[in-house]
Amino acid sequence: MSDVEAAQNIQKHIYLERLGLDIYLWAGIAGVAVLGVSIALSYFLGWGQRFFYSYLVNYVYFLSLSLGALFFVSLQHLTRSGWSVTVRRIAEIFAANSALMAVLFIPIFIGMSSLYPWTNHELVAHDALLQGKQPYLNIPFFVIRCLFYFASWIYLSQYFLNRSLEQDKTGDANLTLRMERLSAPGMALFALTITFAAFDWLMSLDPRWFSTIYGVYFFTGCVVGFIALLAVTAFLLQSSGRLTGAITIEHYHDLGKLLFGFIFFWGYIAFSQYMLIWYANLPEETGWIFRRTDIHEGQWGWVGLILFFGHFIIPFLGLISRYPKRRKRLLVFWAVWALIAHWLDLYWLVMPEYSPQLASLHLLDITCFIGIGGLYFALAARIAKGRALLPIRDPRLEESLNFENA
Repeated sequence: MSDVEAAQNIQKHIYLERLGLDIYLWAGIAGVAVLGVSIALSYFLGWGQRFFYSYLVNYVYFLSLSLGALFFVSLQHLTRSGWSVTVRRIAEIFAANSALMAVLFIPIFIGMSSLYPWTNHELVAHDALLQGKQPYLNIPFFVIRCLFYFASWIYLSQYFLNRSLEQDKTGDANLTLRMERLSAPGMALFALTITFAAFDWLMSLDPRWFSTIYGVYFFTGCVVGFIALLAVTAFLLQSSGRLTGAITIEHYHDLGKLLFGFIFFWGYIAFSQYMLIWYANLPEETGWIFRRTDIHEGQWGWVGLILFFGHFIIPFLGLISRYPKRRKRLLVFWAVWALIAHWLDLYWLVMPEYSPQLASLHLLDITCFIGIGGLYFALAARIAKGRALLPIRDPRLEESLNFENA
């Protein structure tokens, strides 16, 4: 096949078309319906507080995928990467879902009194430590910070997506330069906002505990989750006949290397946080980790062991060689494994604050996952509707199409 024929073949299979509409309709209907069932169950069965905890876990899970996507897009522009051009549009679409996540944050605002002890004025009045944190942990400042986080993420994600789509029409290479110029300050802004969002939404569930590495821990989970999602999405699109000539084994190989690298990085950060708390042995730090690692006083220690092997040791060994990175189905297996492990990690971070002893799965955990997930993928399909699934006039597209690993 000539280069011209190959280019024409690629152009034929880069739109979702009817599949996008089907995903938008059915995922959207499922999301609205199941989320409505979750709210109804929590109201009529008295599961109000449990609903907010289940909602928070699943909300942060899907938000983390968009944040990982935003990091991926920024990183490709920052490093002027050529290999990733054919998979970058998928990342741009998922990153743009941050606008939906801003709307879906409303229930967390509503449930703040059920989630965050520092909103209880009576409790704060009798706790000197919480009183000292009041200049930061107060509702008005919390709301302002959240608005700043979402404004930053929405601006960055929309900027990269819109400039990329504009380049599809005009072919203007200067748009690539503009995205590259924004990527450096954008990456700094991203690092700042994701760190403090992790502090605010997850770490402050126990306002007496603190860890300066917590933001990095959350960030690594975001990237692991998104790289895994990107590999699965690319595989499903190719299984439906799309992007078959654009995403090759070479791209899967690099995605596998990134997934392996960030799984290792997650393990390193998790160990660093645990080791420093264990070595210092300070009462104000050990309570949080003790609830999640002790296998004698509660069940969460067993979940921690599952995470140690399931999020680190097993996928580390599974992805360490070249072989699984160049076998699409095997790589997708480990990607799905990583997505499940990432959800369990967030569950382990959040749920011990609701139930310090028992680590049980609740019906609301499942319905909130389906509800938020349905809306998440429905909007992603809506964003992709009528738009190419790869940057068709990016100046580095040819480099990406011809990319080969050494």
